Amino acid sequence: MIEMYNVYKSYKKNTDYVLSNINLKIEKGEFIFITGPSGAGKTTLLKLMLLGEKPTTGQVIVANMNLTAMKPRYVYMLRRMVGFIYQDYKLLESRTVLENVALPLEIIGVHTKDAHKKALLLLRGVGLHSKYNEYPRALSGGEQQRVSVARALIHEPTILLVDEPTGNVDEENAEIIMNLIRSYNDKGTTVVLATHDKNIIKKYPRKVIYLQKGIIESN
Repeated sequence: MIEMYNVYKSYKKNTDYVLSNINLKIEKGEFIFITGPSGAGKTTLLKLMLLGEKPTTGQVIVANMNLTAMKPRYVYMLRRMVGFIYQDYKLLESRTVLENVALPLEIIGVHTKDAHKKALLLLRGVGLHSKYNEYPRALSGGEQQRVSVARALIHEPTILLVDEPTGNVDEENAEIIMNLIRSYNDKGTTVVLATHDKNIIKKYPRKVIYLQKGIIESN
């Protein structure tokens, strides 16, 4: 499902690598934690899986698509398969909660009425149905993160990439978020979740990949 071969990543020439000699294979339906200290390269690793970044050298293959060689006109095929939950939410301030969640479906041509209907169901699942008409600025950090989760899941992605989903939320919100992510994994969605939260890893034991200064120490 996700494969990386001899991947190196640096953001500028003649600088240290953010990721070095990354080799990994994640099977369809797996739930993988990526952990390590701040600055270890966790977010960059996720971005490579979504073509948010390209490797400096090496190969990244997702669902049999070679992202390293992918032409821009085919990127939409990848984005339809992959959901991304951002640490900093990335909600559109000019759109309501409902509109934010429905947006991925509207982008791929789903009628607004149908997209909103499905968005309402997901908002109910994260406990925010009553705030569908609010704007992000009126929500707490935990509520914004739950909206971000709903938006990432609305198109039922084959792969879900998650960046520090519980880093800015309380224990109650963390449990809601993790239970929703697990429910999609139970349905077959491949989940790759980056976190430095050891308690989350202990509470939801899964395979763990450890990053240290851009290098996989063990997996």
